Amino acid sequence: MAAVSPYLTFDGNCEEAFDFYQSVFGGQFYQKTRLHEITDDVILPDDEGQKIIYISLPVGRLTTLMGSDRPADMGDHMPGENFAVAISAGSRQEAHRLFYRLSAGGHVICPLKMVASNAWFGMLADRFSVQWLIKFEGGEA
Repeated sequence: MAAVSPYLTFDGNCEEAFDFYQSVFGGQFYQKTRLHEITDDVILPDDEGQKIIYISLPVGRLTTLMGSDRPADMGDHMPGENFAVAISAGSRQEAHRLFYRLSAGGHVICPLKMVASNAWFGMLADRFSVQWLIKFEGGEA
């Protein structure tokens, strides 16, 4: 397994929180993407389009703090839903194996699927209500 990292979800203040974390840990954002940058065919209200859909900040040699704002159409947070464990799998097979095993007795939030060229992603809550994000970047390997 390549890495396990915390993934935090916010209600519109993700950028503010990650600016704070950057002031604490230092470093540069690896990626910072707003919702309007990934939705070409949907017109979003400005306050929704400015939300962070993905941000990552390396906070150690093997650890990356990741996060996003919760889109309005997902409703309000429930206790425990503002945190997930993100796994960067070392292969597509490992991503599928982990996703299948972790989802047993739980529920799939987003099926594991190809979301961009050479990137697989899925999200689930296990039988203990812990949320997991599984990804593999590298295509068919």
